[in-house]
Amino acid sequence: MDLGLAGSTAVVTGGSKGMGLAIAETLAAEGARVAVMARGKAALDAAEETLRAAGAPDAVGIIVDMTDAASILDGFAVVADRWGQLNSLVHTIGPGDGYFEEMDDTEWDATFALGTMSGVRSIRAALPMLRAADWARIVTLSAHSIQRQNPRIVAYTASKAALSSVTKNLSKSLAKDGILINCVCPGTIVTASFTENLKDILAADGLDASNPHDVMAWIDNNFHQPCDLGRAGLPEEIASITAYLASRRNGYVTGATVNVDGGSDFV
Repeated sequence: MDLGLAGSTAVVTGGSKGMGLAIAETLAAEGARVAVMARGKAALDAAEETLRAAGAPDAVGIIVDMTDAASILDGFAVVADRWGQLNSLVHTIGPGDGYFEEMDDTEWDATFALGTMSGVRSIRAALPMLRAADWARIVTLSAHSIQRQNPRIVAYTASKAALSSVTKNLSKSLAKDGILINCVCPGTIVTASFTENLKDILAADGLDASNPHDVMAWIDNNFHQPCDLGRAGLPEEIASITAYLASRRNGYVTGATVNVDGGSDFV
């Protein structure tokens, strides 16, 4: 399927690794010029090479602190200087987690700054370029925990629920501009950082943190939240649906919250 991305421009925040990089790679392979934004220069440099190999010779990594409003504005100014317009914005940034009793006001504020306000600020900074383009799409990444609660990630989930609400609301106001905006809610996804952070914990139970079936077994055993397919997901499975929603090919989906979680019974 031709997604109509050839020659278009795209920004992926948090695009230097994990799901963000998988999304950026997919957009690059479809012919888009891609800019990725993140804090770490080494990871951005590696992402640039990956994206150029995937089909985006003009790919660029931009150092942006997504907790800092001025840094976000500066990052999108680089895109404006480079391309002048923007077709696709994909916002993938996510904060940390913690139990309610463990988190003070400073940690709550930090979680919302990264989980919600980074998205608000990125969309606001991108809108002039999106409005200048022939067509424009926005995709935010939330989380399936906004529908399937987990006490371990109370602030994270609240910030992602707020981002999902902002996304839905913006579909109303941006429709007049022809800008489509949707929210993707990933389930448990086996990224490199997920495996690295949890490999010892799963290994203690005789499980492999890089194996999607083992990961879902651990999720079920510890949180009683299995999925119908019986395995965790992969970054490329988030990337495929996100790339479609961020593409010209998507002409009629807006204001949607799309679960990509292997099937879950939300009750």
